[in-house]
Amino acid sequence: MSQTSLAVLVAMGAMTSAQAAQKVCVYDLLGTAGDLFNMAKDYAVAMQKFGGNIELKGYTDERVASEDFRTGQCDGVIATAFRTRQFNPVAGSIDTLGATTIVKDGKIDIAASYDVVRKIIQTYASPAAAKLMVEGNYEIGGITPLGAAYPVLNDRKINTVEALAGKRIASFDYDKAQAVMIQRIGAQPISADITNFSTKFNNGAVDMIAAPTLAYKPLELYKGIGKTGAITRFPIMILTYQVVLNKTKFPEGFGEKSREYWASQFDRSMQLIKQADASIPPGTWMELSAENSYKYTLMLRESRIDIAQKGLYDKRGLKVIKKIRCNVNPADPECTTKSEEDWK
Repeated sequence: MSQTSLAVLVAMGAMTSAQAAQKVCVYDLLGTAGDLFNMAKDYAVAMQKFGGNIELKGYTDERVASEDFRTGQCDGVIATAFRTRQFNPVAGSIDTLGATTIVKDGKIDIAASYDVVRKIIQTYASPAAAKLMVEGNYEIGGITPLGAAYPVLNDRKINTVEALAGKRIASFDYDKAQAVMIQRIGAQPISADITNFSTKFNNGAVDMIAAPTLAYKPLELYKGIGKTGAITRFPIMILTYQVVLNKTKFPEGFGEKSREYWASQFDRSMQLIKQADASIPPGTWMELSAENSYKYTLMLRESRIDIAQKGLYDKRGLKVIKKIRCNVNPADPECTTKSEEDWK
């Protein structure tokens, strides 16, 4: 074969590679039957006009999905921020203790809390934040809410911060911040991950887990709650799914269009969350007193700051979130302080 023919074949091979489909690995509790996977299918179609040729692969274990992405077997991944934080700590800061929670007059204001999440997603989808969304070859391709993580208890007597002392609480091994917070309140972290935390709760191995209402029926959490337990109507944090792309595998400017697409899907995600919230039997919910709401807010804030000082949360991300939190609820006393703005 002549050198010219060989060069032509090499060039053709390079073109084929450039035009190959981008594989995006999608974690959904229900795999390819889940609502997020359905949203990902619509995303793949919508992004064709921006040069995307996305092939989806479903996973029910997000550890495997994120590892397949990290090792180059996928060109993108959609998973919870617990797993995607390693690729972009700023975006991962949304899912931190109490960071997006709004409390007014001693009561959780869930609508205002989700408004904080909406504004963060819109901020990160704007061109002005583009640099914050890129870390090396990793680029955030979108964020959408998964729902508030509520304390799910096997005993409704656990209704104060003090009552949590000595209790066994499921703690994800790969999110070290959880164990730090649990130990701060004198409780016992029990090692778990997303594949077994509900089983540990349902069989009595732990007294409390934190979970979104979307998980209530699929994970049969009513078994662990039984007749004595409850779901406390006070979010520990609001969880998000995040899209991370290997930007070298996508056309120039694809990441920004991708973030805009997912920002436009916020209301669709909220509809799913509201349906899941409504599926919880009214008697299962437990309200906190105003005094205990204040104590929980303070505990989560102090834990968040402590964890950031330990280097487990991103201070840049928390600074952005505080500005938005105070934009939504300027009357909060924290807004007159430089807490989470001037880090020492």
